[in-house]
Amino acid sequence: MKISIIIPVLNEERNLSKTLAELQSFRCSGHEIIVVDGGSVDRSLELAHEMSDTVLVSNPGRALQMNSGAAVATGDVLLFLHADTVLPENAAQHMATCQTGKNFWGRFDVRLSSDRKIYRLIEFLMNWRSRLTSIATGDQAIFIGQKLFNKIGGFPEIALMEDIALSRSLKKISRPVCLQHKVITSSRRWEQKGVITTVVLMWKLRLYYYFGVSPEKLSRLYR
Repeated sequence: MKISIIIPVLNEERNLSKTLAELQSFRCSGHEIIVVDGGSVDRSLELAHEMSDTVLVSNPGRALQMNSGAAVATGDVLLFLHADTVLPENAAQHMATCQTGKNFWGRFDVRLSSDRKIYRLIEFLMNWRSRLTSIATGDQAIFIGQKLFNKIGGFPEIALMEDIALSRSLKKISRPVCLQHKVITSSRRWEQKGVITTVVLMWKLRLYYYFGVSPEKLSRLYR
């Protein structure tokens, strides 16, 4: 099983170096790394060229960037990874052991990088909600068989909630594999804006999306 790791990037110099360094063992094992830059003005492109197999430049937009990467991927499985997220050790083996059938997709559990106890509660609720609803978020490193990804038409190219929209389409076909092995993702969003403020905002955005508020309007609220 060859895995194509697709990383959408926009001014992620600070995090990208560590993430790509951690992925070099995947390259040595025959997997590929694809970085899709959305117009960075820092050193993101330079780092990407040094430590990945393919580097693309596209218009900004996470969904658009991930679809662009998927279009050139050569792997059997596509893994969409945020630039501030590190995969667990032996991630490829964990994915291979649970690969079943042609409608294979899933995600990892998530651990936030901060050591504060409140973040253990936040990540527990994130993982629990995902198992309950069969909805995966980008922080959890979604992976999906390439044929299934192409079958559903990839990510909807919307301004926000593309991971939720993708999961909704996928769970109509099959339930996700929810791996207990954890990716470590940056807690910077919570640290910068405040834990309670960020949690309330994220729940509010999901509720608005459920009731049909446009992703464009949600994106403005988020930013």
